[in-house]
Amino acid sequence: MNKRMIAFVIGRILLTEAALLVIPLAVALLYGESPAPFLLPIALLVLLGGLMSFRRPRSTSLFARDGLAVVALAWIAMSAFGALPFYVSGEIPSYVDCFFETVSGFTTTGASILPEVESLSKSILFWRSFTHWVGGMGVLVFVMAVLPMTDGHGMHLLRAEVPGPTVGKLVSRMGDSAKILYGIYLVMTIVEIILLLLGDMPLFDACINSFGSAGTGGFSCRNLSIGAYNNAYYDVVIGIFMLLFGVNFNLYYFLLVRKFRDVFRSEELRTYLIIVAVAVSAITLDILHIYRSVGTSLRHAFFQVSSIITTTGYATVDFNAWPAFSKAILVMLMFIGACAGSTGGGIKVARLVILTKSALCDMKRMLHPNAVTTVRFEGRPLAEKNVRGVHMFLTVYLLVFCVSCLLVSLEQVDLVTVFTAVASCINNIGPGLEIVGPMGNFSSFSDFTKLLLSFDMLVGRLEVFPMLLLFAPSIWRQKLSIRQIRH
Repeated sequence: MNKRMIAFVIGRILLTEAALLVIPLAVALLYGESPAPFLLPIALLVLLGGLMSFRRPRSTSLFARDGLAVVALAWIAMSAFGALPFYVSGEIPSYVDCFFETVSGFTTTGASILPEVESLSKSILFWRSFTHWVGGMGVLVFVMAVLPMTDGHGMHLLRAEVPGPTVGKLVSRMGDSAKILYGIYLVMTIVEIILLLLGDMPLFDACINSFGSAGTGGFSCRNLSIGAYNNAYYDVVIGIFMLLFGVNFNLYYFLLVRKFRDVFRSEELRTYLIIVAVAVSAITLDILHIYRSVGTSLRHAFFQVSSIITTTGYATVDFNAWPAFSKAILVMLMFIGACAGSTGGGIKVARLVILTKSALCDMKRMLHPNAVTTVRFEGRPLAEKNVRGVHMFLTVYLLVFCVSCLLVSLEQVDLVTVFTAVASCINNIGPGLEIVGPMGNFSSFSDFTKLLLSFDMLVGRLEVFPMLLLFAPSIWRQKLSIRQIRH
């Protein structure tokens, strides 16, 4: 393991976080608020990051396990220092609560311990939502886009951070791929801000809500989330953009280079849109008796399906009061999640397609033992190791989920709250049902449970393995086997 290079990369990441904190610092000065909550973290980040990345190591190689360690440690460090503005300002008195809120921000979960947010200062609200935007596409992807760090080994970092079962380059250099991704991400965010401004939403609110929907995070500057505006235009714009940010960003690159056939042939995209259409139709019919209007029912159903399947967590109404059938659909969407390579969380549509096809192939083998069956995805046969990787992900994911539910149940709250609290955190959604519903929060949980759920948020955002492998002794051994070196 190249520990010096790991420290160097994390140092660069901490310096990048210091630069990012300058933006909410400017917001504080703009609104005449105290800059102190940001000056101290910036100073600490510059000092520590400078010491760690002052001298570039002789060996800059990063292998697979190095990439896993860098990603896991970087996200923990970013969250630990990113919590300081909340703590220094005194607006969130408990550091554990600050850490939970920051992890929720960077992982684009949107779960909150705050009973109400409108009393927070503008700069703190801005930083809270800006963490969504940074974490949406990925912290290390952002750093790779602005700072060259490694000599051709950035693929290991991208694989460990970008959500989805498969990750590939858009162009030959990883740094250029990261720039393309963040360029598309930035343009889409700006377009959403402009559209909300055209609907007379205040600039500050437009930025906050766009950060939340771009990163599919869900932090809002209003206690009632998007429902506070009670504006059909906002619901439609934000709902559409949540769905767009839940699409694999590689497809947007294909659109830019006019590979339209690759976009229209995307099996995952078709499945994603079909799931959305079916869910919206079913919920619309189920809640029609509540709103007495097809248009209103369709609007709320579309927004909540868009919010939940992309794991954003915004709300226009209290869907906790909807019929059991609608709530069951939303819980299922929590686990399905968005597309691979998007800013959304969950298991991912791609994995579900692969798992379904793998199950069908296994059933064919049972009926025809000598038949040769192959799992095909996006028009290409998948290697056995890729299918096995999807099965392994689901197994470990469910194990972490079950253990977390068992531990959270020690809080002596109802089972629906326990189940959906863990589901919302590990799938990076935000709101659950009952106590942690769209009009509730996570403040009543103990510090232990908040830290456990913070861990679940990181596990979900980093696709399970980077966080869990931190606890494997073999990852810290100095010597590498020949097989590890090759991979």
